[in-house]
Amino acid sequence: MTPKAISKLLSLILRHNPDKVQLPLDAHGWADVATLLQQCKAHGFHFSRTELESMVAENDKQRFAFNEDKTRIRASQGHSLSLNISLDLPPATPPEYLYHGTVGKFVQQIRNTGIQKVSRQHVHLSEDLGTAQKVGSRRGIPLILTIRSGQMHRDGWVFYLSANGVWLTDEVPPKYIQ
Repeated sequence: MTPKAISKLLSLILRHNPDKVQLPLDAHGWADVATLLQQCKAHGFHFSRTELESMVAENDKQRFAFNEDKTRIRASQGHSLSLNISLDLPPATPPEYLYHGTVGKFVQQIRNTGIQKVSRQHVHLSEDLGTAQKVGSRRGIPLILTIRSGQMHRDGWVFYLSANGVWLTDEVPPKYIQ
């Protein structure tokens, strides 16, 4: 498998559907690496531990993380599982502004209800415009929203910073969106 194919497969398995290969995840989203490799192989997805480690290290978005001894792996964020995954991230103070990439067809709904996590566990926000642009362009012509995250935080909203630099929060009410 190519590194891109491994990344897409792991995104599916570790973020959305571990049952695809009957992979158990713990309450923090961790999976045993040996079991992951075994279950993927049993379901027709062949890649080595070396290929897995290389893909994790070289993934430009750093979507996955190993524990210290590389015996367990998990997605850094983006879970949409019915199991509520706790990433054990401490609350963090965000910068004054964060960004959210979307497309025009969602703007009116966002103006009415804010940015909602929908099927995910958190709303994802970016510290830089380039990342927000990439996220928004997945569904069409991107529109970048500026989030007054510093004010949200001062008003009591909790933020977390994932291992790969994505800012997470439960929702963004309309009054904080520019």
